Amino acid sequence: MKIKAKKSLGQNFLFDKNIIKIITDCAKIEDKSILEIGPGTGNLTKEIINKKPKKILLIEKDEALLNLLKKEYTEKITFINDDILRINENLLSEEKLLVFGNLPYNISTKILTKWILNLNSKIWFEKLILMFQKEVADRIISKFNTSTYGRLSIICNWKLNIKKIIDIKPNAFRPKPRVDSTLLIFTPKKNFLELKNPKIIEHVTRIFFNQRRKKIKKPFNQLFDKADIIAEKLNIDLNLRPQNLTCKNYYFIAKEFENLRN
Repeated sequence: MKIKAKKSLGQNFLFDKNIIKIITDCAKIEDKSILEIGPGTGNLTKEIINKKPKKILLIEKDEALLNLLKKEYTEKITFINDDILRINENLLSEEKLLVFGNLPYNISTKILTKWILNLNSKIWFEKLILMFQKEVADRIISKFNTSTYGRLSIICNWKLNIKKIIDIKPNAFRPKPRVDSTLLIFTPKKNFLELKNPKIIEHVTRIFFNQRRKKIKKPFNQLFDKADIIAEKLNIDLNLRPQNLTCKNYYFIAKEFENLRN
């Protein structure tokens, strides 16, 4: 299937069969309901079909690509020509989905953050098996007290367990991206600190990491009228810097902020 990649859609088509096998070996596909985002030229789709899933949903924004896929694949596939950012993922399927995605790198963090913030008691997926630009993946899995730790690390680790599988070189794609990629697996956590308004975690982390080299006393004062009392309650040293606080610290700060606002 020959088609020109569109830079505007961040298209880089995966064709390396060894990498495709690694991706599809990350989960049991047989008899499962599958969601593939950005199937491109269908190389991964073909391998998923070979593993006999129950059904497949394909979401592809590029209508020309989707029409080519419709000609090649017919059975068990529902084709959705839309932007993943506009779709309510909670309404896609009654069954939990096994999700595969070589996400467009220009919107990958928007997609993942949207899913996390919208994640409710009816968890819509079994696993997310997703590819990111390596630099972004490094930020997602970063631990506190490191230079790459920040808002993305905190938000992603809130409701999900994350496992790195492999780094992938540009020559696995056509056209070759200018950066390395990384494959990550996300599974829902059974327990996490709940917020009535999930966007509070975005608000809190933005305030802290807008000045990541400054001490956290200033953002504490922005969030709380009695910052010293709240910091003491949460056992947090206001002389620390944003990267010195753990993910759990931020979740409890967000919860305290929400409680006081209510």
